[in-house]
Amino acid sequence: MKASKKQSSYSASNYFAGICPFLVFFVLSSTKLFSQDETKKDTLNFIYYSDKIMVRTNLSTQTDAYFLDNANGPDLDLQTNNSYKLFLSIDYKFIGFSYGFYPNFFGGNNDEDLKGKSSFSDYNFRFFFGRWIQTAQFSKTKGYYVANMTDFVPDWQQDKDLYIQFPDFKILQYEMSTSYLFNPKFSLKSTTSFTEWEEKSAGSFIPSLIYSYNRITSKTETLDGKQKEFDIRLAAGYHYNFIIHKNFYIAPHLAPSIGVKFLKDKSISSGVETIENETYFTQNLEGGLKMGFNSDRILFGASLNFNSSSYNEDKATAVTNDKVYGLLYFGYRFDAPEFISKPVEKVGEKMKM
Repeated sequence: MKASKKQSSYSASNYFAGICPFLVFFVLSSTKLFSQDETKKDTLNFIYYSDKIMVRTNLSTQTDAYFLDNANGPDLDLQTNNSYKLFLSIDYKFIGFSYGFYPNFFGGNNDEDLKGKSSFSDYNFRFFFGRWIQTAQFSKTKGYYVANMTDFVPDWQQDKDLYIQFPDFKILQYEMSTSYLFNPKFSLKSTTSFTEWEEKSAGSFIPSLIYSYNRITSKTETLDGKQKEFDIRLAAGYHYNFIIHKNFYIAPHLAPSIGVKFLKDKSISSGVETIENETYFTQNLEGGLKMGFNSDRILFGASLNFNSSSYNEDKATAVTNDKVYGLLYFGYRFDAPEFISKPVEKVGEKMKM
């Protein structure tokens, strides 16, 4: 059971040629930022909402897809039965949490008669320790259908015939990241947790170490497959926030990365067990553009995001996964009650936040 999207024309050298200019730019930027002696943020550049709790809803068009090699025929293009994801977020001072799920009350997630049922849950924690940022995420996705049905049934009719379904196909993901913000005059919180607001345009080099563990399981009448993946990669990210007329902003970001994937695939087919262990070098490029409005109480906006990852399975074949999706968000700030503010303040004092 291997994930793949074969593109024989893909070249890793082309990828690196494309991202090398960005890496050079990031290195030069970081050299300049290293030379700065300032270690504290200039309060003239920021508005702090230290006594406010930020609550947001985020509606995303991101869908989940998975590609499987099929040695006996066409590859499998597996997708979940959803068109949207909904995330509910809460942020206060240096702590943030969000929960994501499929909103079944939207029509795009209710076509279960033909495609089957899919489920998704996502838990994300984020912590801002000065200029260090730590995140921890757990997600679970279950229930896929075959999107490329015409490759298997030529006379198959869309919106009329059933899709081949894999209700027990499940993906568990555990991911953590550790990042460092180089420029103290740039506020990452102003475009992520929104517990601060930046009054002057600024940007920063933000390198990140990202480590994740994925477990993919699939059970059918003839196949019992388990695949485990451990990835570690280093990203060279750059974020910039253009402030327009005090209350509006446009914030692009880009983060190329390279890493290593350790993969173990175990499958039992017709009583025969097969185990494969592989190691791959990976390349990833992610980024996006966010824009929106901010006031002391409400904020709203939208973003366009992309993520492209790949690794060479052999000299002629590359495994790729490309995603492009949009997001809408709306948020509101309200005064933090004492039963929340007091314990958080005590933790912040002990950690010298």
